[in-house]
Amino acid sequence: MTRTEVMRALSVVVDPKRGRDIARLGQVQDLEVHGKEVSFTVRVEDPRTPFARQVKELCSRAIRSAFGEDVTVQVKIKGAATAPPSPARLGVQHMIAVASGKGGVGKSTVAANLAVALAQEGYKTGLVDADIYGPSVPTMFGVEQEKPRVNKQRKIIPLEKYGVKLLSIGLLVDAAQAVIWRGPMVSSAVKQFLSDAEWGDLDYLVLDLPPGTGDIQLTIVQTVSLTGAVIVSTPQRVALADAHKGVSMFRNVNVPVLGMIENMAYFTPPDMPDRRYYLFGQGGARRLAENLGVPLLGEIPLEQCVRESGDEGTPIVVAAPDSRSARAFRATAADIAAFLERRGQEESKAPPIEIVYK
Repeated sequence: MTRTEVMRALSVVVDPKRGRDIARLGQVQDLEVHGKEVSFTVRVEDPRTPFARQVKELCSRAIRSAFGEDVTVQVKIKGAATAPPSPARLGVQHMIAVASGKGGVGKSTVAANLAVALAQEGYKTGLVDADIYGPSVPTMFGVEQEKPRVNKQRKIIPLEKYGVKLLSIGLLVDAAQAVIWRGPMVSSAVKQFLSDAEWGDLDYLVLDLPPGTGDIQLTIVQTVSLTGAVIVSTPQRVALADAHKGVSMFRNVNVPVLGMIENMAYFTPPDMPDRRYYLFGQGGARRLAENLGVPLLGEIPLEQCVRESGDEGTPIVVAAPDSRSARAFRATAADIAAFLERRGQEESKAPPIEIVYK
């Protein structure tokens, strides 16, 4: 048993009042799995409801049905649940997670350039560096020496550069200091960046998640209500295998996967603009996206100027707007925005569905 498998098993337990399962609603908390022992807490709005009185048995039955009768299940029930903050409650129209199955694929570069590209398109945009252990946003935006302020309401005022509002743990701790925190502390920091910050009204808030599919990622996606996730990968097989896991993780917690971005897709020498060298393989992310049934949002070339501009604190869409990479980032950002606008229009036109529980 794994945490992800347990969450999948609990997806059959549906809150009849809210019409969705307890995993998707973020009601399952403090999940621990040790061998054949499972323990977790289910937070309910009102412990006096029939569902609250039955949910412990429903959860135990669901887990034993999936993993066998010899599983030990310990379920605690807590009332006065706090629902995950939705984008609307935060003053944000769309909250997008940028994630990767493994490190080193350029996830933070993609997140930074997508955020700036959206801002250049006229959208009010924010960027949260949720990669607590390896924050890159301060360097990529050239704000390492700046510190966010706090207003009279004790809310953090994000920094702003290139039209993007920014928050990162790297702005609050010494750059040479290692952040040695356990999962709950990381989750608390991300919650504070979201709910205790003065973001104002935003069209897009981009979350640069840490790499991987572990406890921290699962906690974050259950902490906030995401509009969708974008998975970043390079073309080689070792990266694609982890990207597949990333897509599976978001699907297991019912977060829509907006699509995949293939970074470092090919290399074109500056003196030979018509040549392409596929250093890490060709079309790997495209094939994986087709197999998983998700869109390929973009193929970002490998260019030296991307690395140089990031190190110098100027995203490539600002430093070299006519470069191949900058054009690819802007096209990808435009596609994401167009897709979400279409989806919003379709949802607004859809007739209401009445669900009757007998």
